[in-house]
Amino acid sequence: MKTAKTNVARLLDKAKVTYELIPYEFDENDLAATHVAEALGQDINQVFKTIVLRGDRNGHLVCVVPGNCEVDLKKAAKASGNKKVEPLAMKDLLPTTGYIRGGCSPIGMKKHFPTYFHETALLYPQIYVSAGQRGLQIRISPADLIRESRGEIADIV
Repeated sequence: MKTAKTNVARLLDKAKVTYELIPYEFDENDLAATHVAEALGQDINQVFKTIVLRGDRNGHLVCVVPGNCEVDLKKAAKASGNKKVEPLAMKDLLPTTGYIRGGCSPIGMKKHFPTYFHETALLYPQIYVSAGQRGLQIRISPADLIRESRGEIADIV
C-alpha cells in the first residue's frame, strides 16, 4: 500500500530533509499519543504530540511534547512571553491550523506560530510526530524538525 504524501511530507521534500512516513492503525475513539506509540511499537518518550495554545499577549503558539507528558501552561506562558496561555478550543483547531485533532503536525500549519519543543526531543536520534493526518506519523531527526518548524527548545512540561 502506497502512503499518500501529506503537505508535511511535501514541505520536508522541498527542504531536502530526510524523514520516513509511517502509517499506523488509528482508533477514532482513542487518539491519545500512548495509543500511537503502542501502534508504532515505539517508546512513548519518542512519540511527540503537538498542542496548540492561545496566549493572552502574543496569540497562538505550538508546544511539542512527549506523548506521556502534559504541557505546563505556566511554563509555556513564560517561554512564549505571555502572562497566561490556554489550550485552543477543539472547534478552532481546523480553522486555525488546517489540522484536525489526532493529525496536528508542527510543520505545515496554515500560518507559522511560535513553536516550542520539550528539551527531551534532543535525547533521541529520531522522534515521531504527526504527518498531518490521523494514521500517519513522521520519523525525523529532532534537529531537522526543530529547524523546519522554526522552533526552539523550552522547558514546557
